[in-house]
Amino acid sequence: MANHDEIDDDSPYRVHSRREIISLLTSMMEKNQLLSLLIKGGSESVITSILEVDDDDDAMIIDAAPSAMLNDSIVSSKRINFEAIYNSIRITFSVDGASQVEYQNRPALRVALPESLVRLQRREYFRIPTPIAKPLRCTFRITQPDGSFITVVTMLNNISAGGVGITDEKKVLPTTQGTIYEDCQLELGDSTLVSVKLQVRDCKEFKMTTGKTVHRFGCQFVDIPRTVLDAIQRFITKLEREQNAKASGMM
Repeated sequence: MANHDEIDDDSPYRVHSRREIISLLTSMMEKNQLLSLLIKGGSESVITSILEVDDDDDAMIIDAAPSAMLNDSIVSSKRINFEAIYNSIRITFSVDGASQVEYQNRPALRVALPESLVRLQRREYFRIPTPIAKPLRCTFRITQPDGSFITVVTMLNNISAGGVGITDEKKVLPTTQGTIYEDCQLELGDSTLVSVKLQVRDCKEFKMTTGKTVHRFGCQFVDIPRTVLDAIQRFITKLEREQNAKASGMM
């Protein structure tokens, strides 16, 4: 799956309300919440915290990195990502650049307030494996250049409210990242089918114990209706309860 801060602007997980954003960041500041600051695509990271949220100046002051070299790298970065787990919710956001300042007689960094942020509860970003004993399918209906249709049936490996992991045993499905499939049918058990739109985010070749190679895809939901999302979340809750019951010997 993609970085959560890359979730589409119309995603139900992305918050655009300035008042909500300021309220959340202020609450994180008051509770001394630690954040991960990531640059260079996540290859370098620093633990920081929010020192001040300035609504009037449209800015936020955060702790500086422990070394001058790291601070220079942060200031020279065009895009800075932040991640935190706050009250069991994952918060991610990005800002364009930073500048070095002094705050209460100590080095600090100033960044603009984010225009939006992504707020994900555990169930919304945690993928849960689907039952092996009762395999579920994800069926793709693909339009051909001549207007005809082909159907590709794949196995559902795992599911979250953000997307699915699937296996194409026959290696029929094109592997191009970014491809969007408009017409997909997802099995949720108990003869429940939902229609979803899926975008390919990654594909890897996987060798099974039999020696056979298959394609495994990570796909993200696109423009998912609230009713379908609710059905998927209910299904995830049901799977978690069943798996917890088995782990505790109740099933």
